[in-house]
Amino acid sequence: MTFKVVATDKVSDSGLRSLLEDGRFDVVFEHDSSSPAFTAAFVSADALIVRSATTVDAALLATAPDLKVIGRAGVGVDNIDIPAATDRGIAVVNAPSGNTIAAAEMTMALILATMRHVAAADASVRAGKWDRALFKGSELRGRRLGLIGAGRIGAEVAIRCQSFGMDVIIYDPYLSEERAAEIGCRLTDLDEVIRTADVISLHVPLTEETRGIIDAKAISHMKPGTYVVNASRGGVVGEADLAAALHAGHLGGAGLDVYEDEPLDDASPLRSAPNLTLTPHLGASTVEAQEHVAVEVAANVAAVLVDGDLSTALNKDRLSH
Repeated sequence: MTFKVVATDKVSDSGLRSLLEDGRFDVVFEHDSSSPAFTAAFVSADALIVRSATTVDAALLATAPDLKVIGRAGVGVDNIDIPAATDRGIAVVNAPSGNTIAAAEMTMALILATMRHVAAADASVRAGKWDRALFKGSELRGRRLGLIGAGRIGAEVAIRCQSFGMDVIIYDPYLSEERAAEIGCRLTDLDEVIRTADVISLHVPLTEETRGIIDAKAISHMKPGTYVVNASRGGVVGEADLAAALHAGHLGGAGLDVYEDEPLDDASPLRSAPNLTLTPHLGASTVEAQEHVAVEVAANVAAVLVDGDLSTALNKDRLSH
């Protein structure tokens, strides 16, 4: 029996080598969503592997009557309608560990670039200026990092920041005291993170509980000069509130890699906010990470198709009933 696997969004072909070299799988790459071939490919697909660009909603699922599994080459599944897939009996799997290091390093890049004004200093030098005094930054050493969420990525950020001499505290209602101690951190409540951290970094999914967790009220309780970094999910930081706080000079700076709407709207207040580093959702955009997430999701997709193994499915509990 041969299983047809459709891969979109330029998923790494080398990462899917295990499927490509296995005669049980027919892998088809369809990257152009405007092409008729893109939709036609789903008609006989047993599996779909996507990154973040393809929206897997009920309408798309209706074009794929034989679909058995959807694989997300990455962690977040905001672009996949999991309830709709579950109603159709389709497993949804992801690659939760493949881009961990890339995302953690991106967070560190944002923290360092923001606290040392790298982007603004670069633009100034390119404009023919030499304003050293204008870009006096802050050191990480001796500062407190407040993590909101400390799963795989947050934990790696904690370890790296401790190597810079930072004290790290964590708010994560799903993290145990034992796990926090393993990574050398102290578990606390959200209020202490907001009030006492010098740098706040978010590592949470977008849910009803986390949407707008950093809003005007939270920012007003932060110490003057606090830095806010978000490389997790757009929507967990209120963008208008953040921009207003930066214009007011209450925050020391901020760094964002993710946004409520992507690409970032031309009229977004973030574009004119001072002391703000903006990057276009680069957290998992390394050669290594794209390979790793493709390898991981390929193995999970194969397990579902060949063995009926739902152990890695995000909706396994509902599918088993």
